[in-house]
Amino acid sequence: MGKQIEQIAVALKHEVVLKIDDKNLDDFTSENLKKADVAIEFTTPKSAPGNILKCIETGVPVVSGTTGWLDKFEEVKKICLEKNQAFFYASNYSIGVNLFFKLNDYLAGLMKTHPEYFPSMEEIHHTQKKDAPSGTAITLAEGLIKAHGGITKWALSDNKEQKQGELPIHSLRIGEVSGTHTVSYTSPVDEIKITHEAYSRKGFAEGAVHAAAWLIGKKGVFGMKDMLNDKL
Repeated sequence: MGKQIEQIAVALKHEVVLKIDDKNLDDFTSENLKKADVAIEFTTPKSAPGNILKCIETGVPVVSGTTGWLDKFEEVKKICLEKNQAFFYASNYSIGVNLFFKLNDYLAGLMKTHPEYFPSMEEIHHTQKKDAPSGTAITLAEGLIKAHGGITKWALSDNKEQKQGELPIHSLRIGEVSGTHTVSYTSPVDEIKITHEAYSRKGFAEGAVHAAAWLIGKKGVFGMKDMLNDKL
């Protein structure tokens, strides 16, 4: 993601003043961060909260797309608001995926009156992705639960019999798959499926760069809905 983001940022005439990875962590200082107008953070679930808070403490707006750390989201959000800084988070920065979120919500609302259809989800990603289910799958699951009414929680599937009121999520890690998410509703006689398949990570990177440009000059905690609504 870092390489994709850099390529797109440069193509859009932005200047990249600092790049941090596990080989130059000593350069991740407040002094160096202050050279930037905004930071984009795609790292690991373990390091993301600390990275984001360092940007907030330094007064640099930060965009994050790291998933798997949301148990600390409310803590990070609270600190950001207390310090009157700017933080943008999305589980997926692809415009297509965010349209898919809306489609998922709409379909779940239709299916709430058809209890003979059991919902399930499958998500496939590359083998380097460490968290499961994906952040996108969790966002889809939360939207489905809210709109459907008959589902109360999601759970990683162990391929055992589906429990009543539970949405099973099947997570697969295969090769270099950029990301495929399928939501299914299965009855004894047929099946309804909606799928989003990413052909590359370029769509995610483009969305993150646009979010970074949009965030400059703002204060608060934002997501894709805020930016997309603002652009409409």
